[in-house]
Amino acid sequence: MNWWFLLRALYEAHRDERRIKQQVKEREMKLTATLIAEVCHEANRVLQKSLGEQVNPPWDEATEEMRESAIDGVKNALAGASPQGSHENWLRLKQENGWTYGRVKDEEKKTHPCMVAYYALPEDQKFKDKLFTGIVNVFKEPI
Repeated sequence: MNWWFLLRALYEAHRDERRIKQQVKEREMKLTATLIAEVCHEANRVLQKSLGEQVNPPWDEATEEMRESAIDGVKNALAGASPQGSHENWLRLKQENGWTYGRVKDEEKKTHPCMVAYYALPEDQKFKDKLFTGIVNVFKEPI
């Protein structure tokens, strides 16, 4: 795994976090699970690119299912879920939406290689859950 790309993902997430926090201050809007989910989604896209994976579309072009999954993941993490708990929540939602394990991610067939227990995930995939919950935890702090 190339650590430079992981650091870039963290930087991008931090930059997005600062941008959203500034919007909150400027517009006096509340941080919502949707805004936090957007930051998590965009950080995940950077990580996907660094890992040579198929990159999800930008937030505004993402499917409703993808956005709702991220928002639900934020709510779960805000309630205190660990990276493992975050993955288990994601796995449950995917299963409820008809997804199954597949060697490659396929939106049409609804297959995904991460449809396994947390302990069976490769480390780079576990890092995604750590990044996601880490970003959410940053937003728990007062602005």
